[in-house]
Amino acid sequence: QVQLAESGGGLVQAGGSLRLSCVASGRWFRLNVMGWYRQAPGKERELVATITSAGEPNYADSVKGRFIASRDNAKNTANLQMNSLKPEDTAVYYCNARASILRTLRYVDVDYWGQGTQVTVSS
Repeated sequence: QVQLAESGGGLVQAGGSLRLSCVASGRWFRLNVMGWYRQAPGKERELVATITSAGEPNYADSVKGRFIASRDNAKNTANLQMNSLKPEDTAVYYCNARASILRTLRYVDVDYWGQGTQVTVSS
């Protein structure tokens, strides 16, 4: 019921910047927390940043001071500005959204994922 489309990944040199965007579409009662996760080869998926519907961000320690999460509720969009990128930031980045949807006469919270976008940082 909710589709997430990410964009903005690519190849960048260390120290450079990239901006990821995630657009949500579909049907929901409320779009709650949106977030970004990443998964590097051979590693588990990890949290990068989340942002509430009120615009309150939360960051993993590894990206604090370098990444900035933002959100445009009117456009159902979440963004991740990534600055001072390091080779260890290389991963597939996934957008996540928790939406309240109507299911069998009651509202439930469901997590949705985008297809992922590759970010590669060269040294």
